[in-house]
Amino acid sequence: MAKTSSGSLFFLFLVLFSAVNPIFKGFASASQHKKLFFDRIFQFGDSLSDTGNLVRDNPIGGHPFMNFPYGQTIQHPTGRCSDGLLMIDYIAEFFGLPLLNPYLDQQANFTFGVNFAVAGSTALDTSTLMAKGIISPSTNSSLSVQLSWFRSHLHSLCGDNSNCRESMLRKSLVMMGEVGGNDYNYALLQGKTMEEVYQMVPAVVRAIKEAVEEVIKMGAVRVVVPGNFPIGCMPIYLSLFETQDSNMYDELNCLKGLNNFARFHNEHLKAAIGELRKEHPNVAVVYGDYYYGLTWIIRNAVSLKFNKDGLQKTCCGVGGNKYNFNLTRMCGYEGATVCENPNERIYEV
Repeated sequence: MAKTSSGSLFFLFLVLFSAVNPIFKGFASASQHKKLFFDRIFQFGDSLSDTGNLVRDNPIGGHPFMNFPYGQTIQHPTGRCSDGLLMIDYIAEFFGLPLLNPYLDQQANFTFGVNFAVAGSTALDTSTLMAKGIISPSTNSSLSVQLSWFRSHLHSLCGDNSNCRESMLRKSLVMMGEVGGNDYNYALLQGKTMEEVYQMVPAVVRAIKEAVEEVIKMGAVRVVVPGNFPIGCMPIYLSLFETQDSNMYDELNCLKGLNNFARFHNEHLKAAIGELRKEHPNVAVVYGDYYYGLTWIIRNAVSLKFNKDGLQKTCCGVGGNKYNFNLTRMCGYEGATVCENPNERIYEV
């Protein structure tokens, strides 16, 4: 749901790398880090990480991110929900690995890892969400589905040879998300109360923890688990939940209530990661602090060359709204206007 520009994703990558640096401890220089940490990357998640699965999962869906301005900074749309590269692309490049191909591109080369992320996916199964009266509108490929793809992929390489599988995963990095944000997005956008959304947190965090436990059981020893963004800073929420009550906003002009909720989710997620560390002392499981990463970018936006007059505006929209946001005229849709330079905006949508 949250789509940020490739420029802001690059800075998020830098902040995330500094936050998860213990997982790469001991390798400091650029000449050292190339391919020394791991041979492969396996990515799970949603639109923040999808490099082309959704457009193959539902090829007749008329996905707007197969149209410009998506992909314009790399000359063509690829199914990424960005004007260019995603954080996982920057991570792969930093470690001297090729960009990850989407799992559903069965003609692709998966020598250096696989991307299982699907835009719009959720941590909870769609049937579980449906039982709560929440519809997942774009895909049924939730985290459990992505894990089934992961198992199938490993079986295709190793069969039932557990030594082969474990040896491969010992030389791999697993990015478990960000995932879970859409569970809350769909609930909020479909009219659930904040109390109802708060009640979802234990189940969402449990689903993420169980996914990490599964990849560890298979042999993974390096896992990054990102948290949620400060969703109260997102133009979609600033627009939909705009209020004249100044007490509802924080010092960054973000909605306090939504940011408090994001921190609540993140604290529960960090507690689950702490449990995983105790249960698996020989595995590096680290928290990726997307919340801090985005607030750091907002606080330093001007020095980072973002447009100071557009810090809370989307790059795509139809105008007439101080956040330049319109749910039916987002990037890729007919009639949407596009800002002149996406790298000067933090948000695309």
